[in-house]
Amino acid sequence: MKLHNRKPDIENLYKVLRCEVPDRPTLFEYFLNTPLYEMLAGRKAPPASEHLETLKFTIDAFAAAGYDFATTYANTMEFPRTLDRHLSTFSLNEGFCITDEKSFEAYKWPEVEDYSFSLLEQIEDYIPDGMKLMVRGPSGVFANTLYLVGYENLCYMFFENPDLVNEIVTNIGTRVVKYYENVVQYDSVGVIMMNDDWAFRTQTLVSPEQMREYFFPWHRKIVEVAHSAGHPVALHSCGYLDDIMGDIIEMGVDGRHSYEDTIIPVEDFYEKWTGKMAVLGGIDMDFIVRSSHEDLYARCRAMLERSASRGGYALGTGNSVPEYISSDKYFTMLRAALEY
Repeated sequence: MKLHNRKPDIENLYKVLRCEVPDRPTLFEYFLNTPLYEMLAGRKAPPASEHLETLKFTIDAFAAAGYDFATTYANTMEFPRTLDRHLSTFSLNEGFCITDEKSFEAYKWPEVEDYSFSLLEQIEDYIPDGMKLMVRGPSGVFANTLYLVGYENLCYMFFENPDLVNEIVTNIGTRVVKYYENVVQYDSVGVIMMNDDWAFRTQTLVSPEQMREYFFPWHRKIVEVAHSAGHPVALHSCGYLDDIMGDIIEMGVDGRHSYEDTIIPVEDFYEKWTGKMAVLGGIDMDFIVRSSHEDLYARCRAMLERSASRGGYALGTGNSVPEYISSDKYFTMLRAALEY
């Protein structure tokens, strides 16, 4: 189901991430949903275990929709925890497995060397000319710390055993950095996605000072790895980030993704930070669901017009395209860019 005649050109996204004006309106999305992928790709999704075919399927869907890139993982590396992965929702106090030195010593850490990155090479000849991959991590340094320790446990551990927190974060950080060091070696890769939720609606999940002391040094290393290889970095992080935006800009992140009107509308964020950081997506999920097609189209067009002469913006949702967003609404959003 091809919606356009445009050819992918990753230079458009690169220009957005440099806060420049792209040659045409540019689309950005972290991920869609399986029925929508199937509609766009024109075929059923392959089994999840078939990683190469799944990536081909994803590329075909992104290309059909008009994106200059496709999102993927490099391999199945993850930090094991006790949570049932099939749950549709879960608490940040569930699934943890490290609570003290004994459980820390017993934890079996994944080793990057045990995972192949060959998928990124195998796919090179399949990617359409002008398109590149945006590769996400095995979740982020902060998120994995929460998953392994538990949110409430981590809050206590900061005060009761900060040395253990540092050891846990170091073990996660070194592995995530090494993962990206492998990723950037492949010609198929164009953009690095640093996917790590740091906040909720009103503040960061831990204090900005704790983020700076324990976590941001590792994020700086990830950005350095990407930039040294010539790749821009997109940050996906939900929540209220105003108190750490200076840190995010200072560490060199090229563009931010994930916005919510109840925190700050994307229009206001763009006006506040344009020129210092690219704005990726941002059309509020609740607005997409509740608005009319006419209002959705008008807001998307207005955002494109707002950024037309200043650049640094790619159109997309505030977070992703889950199944509760109708395909018709999604296509309405795309039309705003494809018809611009």
